[in-house]
Amino acid sequence: MEVQDPTNLLDFTNKTVFVTGSSRGIGAGIAKRFAAAGANVVIHYKSHKEDALVVETEINEFGGKTLLVCGDVSSYADVQKMFAEIDEAFGVVDVMVNNAGIYPHADLLQMTEEEWDEMLDISLKSVFLCTQAAARSMVDAGKKGAIVNISSLSAINPAPGHCHYTAAKAGVMMFTKTAALELGKYGIRINAVGPGLINSPVLAQAWPEGVSNWMSKVPLGRIGEPEDVADACLFLASNAARFITGVHLLIEGGIYTNPIY
Repeated sequence: MEVQDPTNLLDFTNKTVFVTGSSRGIGAGIAKRFAAAGANVVIHYKSHKEDALVVETEINEFGGKTLLVCGDVSSYADVQKMFAEIDEAFGVVDVMVNNAGIYPHADLLQMTEEEWDEMLDISLKSVFLCTQAAARSMVDAGKKGAIVNISSLSAINPAPGHCHYTAAKAGVMMFTKTAALELGKYGIRINAVGPGLINSPVLAQAWPEGVSNWMSKVPLGRIGEPEDVADACLFLASNAARFITGVHLLIEGGIYTNPIY
């Protein structure tokens, strides 16, 4: 095997990366990280256009190329429309990052069918639709590629009040592993990352007891940042991870290894 210059392993120049749910939070962090690595970045939003425009401006300011797409990632028609827009602007997607998701609280005994369906649609069905669309376009073009799905620590660790969320994220994890078995023969790698508690502007105020509990147990002594997840995605999509597929990589500061967690 030819030895590649390690300084080029994380270079995404002329590569097109589609990040769903990238108008803010983890998704925005992922979009900006790939743009900094030279990629053409497709920023997706459904209802937060102003936030998406901010991300676009930040990327454009340091010379990155972007495309804004709007749509419902749980709708087959919308997903097809967005991929058509991407193909016209940049060509076939090289990297698909399925990040779109929601995190509402709902106790099992009070949860409605609508709440359950919304969670599975946005957090799991969207992964199927976008993965299928990306993989089909890669195969049709005879092109290798990478897919990274955002799962969660909750895929393997139950979280009271979030039966729908944990079920969806466990589904993402197993979907990823099974898809890896099917897509490998085409040179398409697919992996997932499982973030733990990730910082946001309102986290400490909205859930002080959760933050306190986390900080008392996490070995690395801090909450995760969107950039921590973004860097893992960058690695898994890169040539540095060329022999890695079907992995569910936890991004949680080691808390899952703590026996008292």
